[in-house]
Amino acid sequence: MQMRPMWRAVPVAVSAAMVLGGTTLAGAATGQPGQGGTGHSGGIRHVLLISVDGLHQQDLTWYVRNDPHSVLAALAAHGVVYSKAETPFPSDSAPGMTGQVTGGDPRVTGIYYDDTWNHDVFPAGTTTCSGPVPGGEAAYEEAVDKDSNSLDAGQGLAGLPGSILQMTQNPVDVIDPKNLPVDPANCKPIYPNQYLQVNTIFNVARAHGLRTAWSDKHPAYQMFNGPSGTNGPSGTGVQDYFTPEINSQALPVSTYGAGNDWTTDNKATMQYDSYKVQAILNEIDGFDHSGKTRVGVPAIFGMNFQTVSTAQKLPTSDGLTGGYLPGGTVPGPLLVRALNYIDAQVGMMVARIKADGLAGSTAIIISAKHGQSPTNPNDLARVPDSPIISAINAAWKAAHPGAGDLVIFSTDDDGMLLWLSDRSQAAANFVKTYLLTHSAAGNNIGGHPITVSASGLKKVYAGAASAAFFGVPVGDPRHPDVLGIAQHGVVYTGGMKKIAEHGGDDPQDRDVPILVVLPGLRHGRSIGAPVETTQIAPTILRLLGLNPGQLQAVQIEHTRVLPGLRGGSGH
Repeated sequence: MQMRPMWRAVPVAVSAAMVLGGTTLAGAATGQPGQGGTGHSGGIRHVLLISVDGLHQQDLTWYVRNDPHSVLAALAAHGVVYSKAETPFPSDSAPGMTGQVTGGDPRVTGIYYDDTWNHDVFPAGTTTCSGPVPGGEAAYEEAVDKDSNSLDAGQGLAGLPGSILQMTQNPVDVIDPKNLPVDPANCKPIYPNQYLQVNTIFNVARAHGLRTAWSDKHPAYQMFNGPSGTNGPSGTGVQDYFTPEINSQALPVSTYGAGNDWTTDNKATMQYDSYKVQAILNEIDGFDHSGKTRVGVPAIFGMNFQTVSTAQKLPTSDGLTGGYLPGGTVPGPLLVRALNYIDAQVGMMVARIKADGLAGSTAIIISAKHGQSPTNPNDLARVPDSPIISAINAAWKAAHPGAGDLVIFSTDDDGMLLWLSDRSQAAANFVKTYLLTHSAAGNNIGGHPITVSASGLKKVYAGAASAAFFGVPVGDPRHPDVLGIAQHGVVYTGGMKKIAEHGGDDPQDRDVPILVVLPGLRHGRSIGAPVETTQIAPTILRLLGLNPGQLQAVQIEHTRVLPGLRGGSGH
């Protein structure tokens, strides 16, 4: 279906009573799993988790202040706002969302980015695993789809995009195993859930007989099913997945043009997000994501929005300027439209929760997988990374006649993650020295040529230092061999199609909101204690009366429940 863009909040009265009323957290947060293994504590029975990718705490604060009658303002007025929340590092979608559902940082989850290198796998497509393990790309994004150009990822639905809600609830159906890295232990493809090293909130909920659902931007987010051993993709964490491919051709082609995905036009992104919103509305009504089969309201469910992220990244879209006004604190017109859209969509969810009689038993958590940097357009420095990597490899070969490329894989958005063919400390130091002693060419917000010092980096961790930064052994096969922390404003991209990016360690990449809205909480409050989005996972379990300690990452990292929720202190 073609969704009409909505610039203002939906015309629903969101009063203090409507926001979420009925019970208090005290019983839910301290209760024990109920009889029959349901985990219900008699209070909160459902948690809706919403990730508004790209959203900063400053954006939420600005929006609430400037539209005090909005849905987001009402939620903030009757919820708990964590004003100093940050994402894990790297601030990419994959570790960001994985942290929210596992309680763990990359060192524990094994998820450093959505597209990385692993020194201990065979490349995708390998059928005979003999000889030394060469290492290979571990791409858990659109590259795993049967057809990454199709919204249904290759399922073959007729009538797209209108038929997309009929997409399979099992992403394995649209993942091509030939696109997955291969496990040297059994020479079988490693499915996304098998790549994850710890369990998820969905696994814990299922173990207690609770229903689960999740909607995300790639079938690769099948990862949240949780590990399932080596015999196949049999993870069972999420019962109902809805994962339309965001990097597919935006439809209709006549509107968006051939070769353009849903992120290249902000109106297309809104259209894409609206399909996932409809899935959530169907689930609130007690149906599966398609709206066809009645299955009951999930105990844990939710989705991520991409609309704010593309409004921050695109220089212009639909005749509106993207990003922020000079100074970086006031959203520009495209971003304002995106925030209004989010407010409207969340408003529809809140209204449906109320209409279905679920307000007294449903908690809502709003956060973000990542922020975006830079917010101030005058700080932008776009730097192509390919010439930097080519120069490193050329310098290495010149110093080591007969050698091949040293940098064999990189992921560079507004940070630099490099994997090397030679994992010695000497090789890592060679790269570090090169990066810090060479300038790089780029362009600014106006497209004018600029030069950045030290390859656009302010600090480089090489070899053992990179391992120590992440907290893993030097021989860990997944962590980047060289990690570069970008100077503020640097975005590694060719051309001029982006004005912001994420993935780095800039505060604007990592500073995001956490807003927890609980039934019966009449007066909201702000908590300024530093927290991380990994704390969302144990908090969700505690809200449902389940033991956060059943999360493996919580056991390892001692991830705490978010503070300031009555009955919600401790591990």
